[in-house]
Amino acid sequence: MSSSLRARPQTRWWALVVISLTQLIVVLDGTIVSIALPRAQASLGLSDGQRQWVVTAYALAFGALLLLGGRIADYVGRKRTFMIGMVGFGAASLFGGLAQTGWELVLARGLQGVFAALLAPAALALLTVTFPSGRDRNTAFAVFGTVAGTGAAVGLLLGGFLTEFTDWRWCLLVNLFFVAAGLVGGALFLTESKAEGDNRYDVWGAITVTLGLGSLVYGFSLAENGWGDPLTIAFLALGLALLGVFVWVEGRVSQPLLPLRVVADRVRGGAFLIQGVAGAIMIGATLYLTFHLQFVLGMGALQAGVATLPLPIATMVIAPLATKLLTVIGPRPLLVVGPLIAAAGLFVLAGISPDGAYFVQIAPALVLLGVGMGFVFIPLQNLALSGVASHDAGVASAVANSAMQIGGSIGLSVFTAVYAASVGGHAQGELTPIQLTDAYGWIFIVASILMVCASIIAVLMVRGPKEELMPTGQVAVGAH
Repeated sequence: MSSSLRARPQTRWWALVVISLTQLIVVLDGTIVSIALPRAQASLGLSDGQRQWVVTAYALAFGALLLLGGRIADYVGRKRTFMIGMVGFGAASLFGGLAQTGWELVLARGLQGVFAALLAPAALALLTVTFPSGRDRNTAFAVFGTVAGTGAAVGLLLGGFLTEFTDWRWCLLVNLFFVAAGLVGGALFLTESKAEGDNRYDVWGAITVTLGLGSLVYGFSLAENGWGDPLTIAFLALGLALLGVFVWVEGRVSQPLLPLRVVADRVRGGAFLIQGVAGAIMIGATLYLTFHLQFVLGMGALQAGVATLPLPIATMVIAPLATKLLTVIGPRPLLVVGPLIAAAGLFVLAGISPDGAYFVQIAPALVLLGVGMGFVFIPLQNLALSGVASHDAGVASAVANSAMQIGGSIGLSVFTAVYAASVGGHAQGELTPIQLTDAYGWIFIVASILMVCASIIAVLMVRGPKEELMPTGQVAVGAH
């Protein structure tokens, strides 16, 4: 038995605190700079294209490298990978906080994504082997899922506070405090584990999936120039082709980067797809919500951050109920109903107007979105890793995280394309509040449709008895 499972109960719960802190860091960093973008853009002279890439670079590097990060965690050791990722993430955050040009900031965000790709799968794999089964596992994943679900909104609030009272640069520098806590907590409470046996790196798999995902996301980011643009089509086609080659490679190598059995399972595959849609909403749609709060309603950075609070509060309030329902009725009903509630909230947001009252048009919509996301995030993490062998724990957790980040990258690019089509290529300074609001409304309509699609995915793919979807048996653990 792993030493992590022999650890005293209080040590395991402290390990959960450290692991959840890590998840908070990597999720909130997807959005913490979003609310500071107007001031960062003015400070560094960012173009509109660079402004989008401050968000996209992080999610793209994160999502594209997560599979490799998962395998590194399995082979090198999850605790060791966790500590390396923490140090690198802190260094990248420091570089970004001191950036003097737009491209330095974009590069720093990309480097943050690279080290987050080591941190995130290592943390989730550590959680999986520390809480292998039973009620403690459900509680641990509920805490972890709540942090994952609210981290993006917490990032908006913290970013608003730091931008208002200090400087936008502290949206990056604040990570140094999180990193220090993570390094100390990791050294004290985390136990090393790694995959057993002959472990070889799948070099060609790593190259094809990284370039494939990168090309795909970059292609979507170019869609704001038009879906028929030759460069857009070329990168989307290249991305799909490279991902096809990746699948072909994975079926033929002895130590695949992504064992196809991890994603071939219908239920697990459905969970990954739903996670991708959720990422598109929490990373992409919330960015344009902050733009509406600041550019149309005239809120300051802190006020705009506070205005997003109904979303994480609703998610945290609903989490205990979702956790209880998960053990009673299983994950499928939650994943069918949750996205529909979130879709209703997004549809209400689509009706915003330039002079509409916040407590009438926005706050109720955010409550609905938060409740819906609470029902979505609580079962997702458990479902994505259900029945996964210890040898694949790192890579399975990487796919779960990658789905959210790549979904966020693609979602942001698609929403940007919808925005560009709505405003007809005009610069933001040339637009009236009515034109801006109309553009944001179309984004929320598309987001609402995506959440309905997530519900349909749950109906079609998350099927089977509750006992099969939520196994109670122990996961085999290999630890050194």
